[in-house]
Amino acid sequence: MLMKRLPIETKINFMSVRYIAFALSALALAASVVLIPMKGLNFGIDFAGGLLVEITQPEGVDISEVRSLATEIGLEGVQATSASSTGTERHETFVIRASLPEVVEASAEDDAESAGAIVDMDETQRLIEALEAAYPVGDAEDPNWEVLRRETVGPKVSSELFQKGVMALVVSLVFMLSYIWFRFQAVFSIGAVLALVHDVVLTIGVFSLLQITFDLTTIAALLTIIGYSMNDTVVVYDRVREELRRYKKMQLTDVINLSLNRTLTRTILTSGTTLLALISIYVLGGEVLRGFSFALIWGVVIGTYSSIFIASALLLHTGLKREPDKVKSAEEAFS
Repeated sequence: MLMKRLPIETKINFMSVRYIAFALSALALAASVVLIPMKGLNFGIDFAGGLLVEITQPEGVDISEVRSLATEIGLEGVQATSASSTGTERHETFVIRASLPEVVEASAEDDAESAGAIVDMDETQRLIEALEAAYPVGDAEDPNWEVLRRETVGPKVSSELFQKGVMALVVSLVFMLSYIWFRFQAVFSIGAVLALVHDVVLTIGVFSLLQITFDLTTIAALLTIIGYSMNDTVVVYDRVREELRRYKKMQLTDVINLSLNRTLTRTILTSGTTLLALISIYVLGGEVLRGFSFALIWGVVIGTYSSIFIASALLLHTGLKREPDKVKSAEEAFS
């Protein structure tokens, strides 16, 4: 039913606005490159280290009271926010984040990491005990509040996680470049990888602008965006290659426009259904999945845009050549 309502044979001249798209993307990339070092990223505890405790909201308690309590017991860099929990029984929660003190002394060099872990757990437990003292928990069957989540990451571990996350992004881009290089002409790989870099940089720039928590789930979202955008680009590139063999005298601009129009229905359906699921996760998934789902929503939108206006348009400027027709006639094949 949906296929019948979508325009199957569109004739949109995408390439006529490619220079406008290039200018907009260049401005957005420049803004991201400037914004990221100036404003920085709001690293989660995965990358910045620290502790995180999520509790259900005690009755009659304001978030500012919880923030003040965490500061009074000596925790540094305290951030307390309210959120909604996931699951069938939705309720309001408080998410408390704080940095951890550095371990100055250790019994031995080999025991430094284990000593740090003990101190980290003490800080987390100290916060929970302070909350219990200030706000009585109540009965076990009907508690006034309870601990839903507790996480602790030391500075050494967080540094390693960040390095491995960046390495995963770089390696994925290299493998994508190699895949396109062998699947198509070398000039195809240039447009594909530039489009992927475009998507990743703009996504990180948006996270810096909005100060959304950047953690391991965001890295997972970026890797997913790379895969989604590359899949969309490969579909278009495969159609471009097919149409180049079919229409040998048609101008390259017209061939690319034809290819984009013939894959447009598929693009709309894929992106649309994916966005419906992601928006549901963003709205109903709670604080834990909010950054991940937002990154994917942005990635689907910007990935679809880059596949059409960046990756495809760059084929006109990277020296794309028509491949000779390798398909033999029946007489030639059996002669």
